[in-house]
Amino acid sequence: MPTILGQNQYGKAETRVVKVVRDGDTHHIKDLSVSVALSGDMDEVHYSGDNANVLPTDTTKNTVYAFAKERGTESAEHFGIELARHFVTSQESIHRARVRIEEYAWERLAGHSFARKGQETRVAEITYDGARWQVVSGLKDLTVLNSTDSEFWGYAKDRYTTLKEEYDRILATDVSARWRYGWDGGPDGPAPTPDWNRSYEEARRHILDAFAGTYSRSLQQTLYAMGARVVDHCHEIDEIRFSLPNKHHFLVDLEPFGLTNDVADGAVYFAADRPYGLIEATVLRDGADARIPVDTTTL
Repeated sequence: MPTILGQNQYGKAETRVVKVVRDGDTHHIKDLSVSVALSGDMDEVHYSGDNANVLPTDTTKNTVYAFAKERGTESAEHFGIELARHFVTSQESIHRARVRIEEYAWERLAGHSFARKGQETRVAEITYDGARWQVVSGLKDLTVLNSTDSEFWGYAKDRYTTLKEEYDRILATDVSARWRYGWDGGPDGPAPTPDWNRSYEEARRHILDAFAGTYSRSLQQTLYAMGARVVDHCHEIDEIRFSLPNKHHFLVDLEPFGLTNDVADGAVYFAADRPYGLIEATVLRDGADARIPVDTTTL
């Protein structure tokens, strides 16, 4: 039976780049993990092993390091745009470049001393095909918790339902969010370009403000409130998708020990790590297209 080659790509994954900029006694650090995937005229290398159109992945790695020095790493998005443009415009055989970046935050202890922050990881994915850009930014592993102002009741029930209705519960989740910018810079990326760092901080702030400020009757309601707040306040963002595991906290049964585990006077909970409810949804600006993949683990 005849076969043909389907979608394919190649590149160098998880190139770790740590850049230190010294400003007198005060130093600044950027810690990135950069993954590059390239696609284009790659049929022949698969069919016959002819490498004429293949830019070595080792070259890709070296380019990441060189660009970190020459072009700077002011923001993950800007760095990814520079890389994607270079690969597509410098190699005739490469038609599309996708650059994924994870940025790890460090907290300054003194002028040149740092501690790795234990909060979220910033992420960005930049895709360029020579004509169109797509920039998707976001974060993962941002753990949040409301110790009250959350309920869950009035849900559908059948003969397998054992969950008790809750009128005052803990709501906790690890926020994974991806947002897509309406910016399409074209081949040369003309102005206006979003202020990527400011936009990230603003989106993160609105996510946290909405989580803290929403009286929640379901995690779905909280998700929508977070997404709507980002889209309403960050005009450069057209779409945001969340994946929120419901980190369940169950009241411990203390009756065998003669104790009443009452929320009113201080309660003890069991924090269950699995299984967990997984709530996912996209919030869009009215009129915008949904382009972020449903499975955000692919970003």
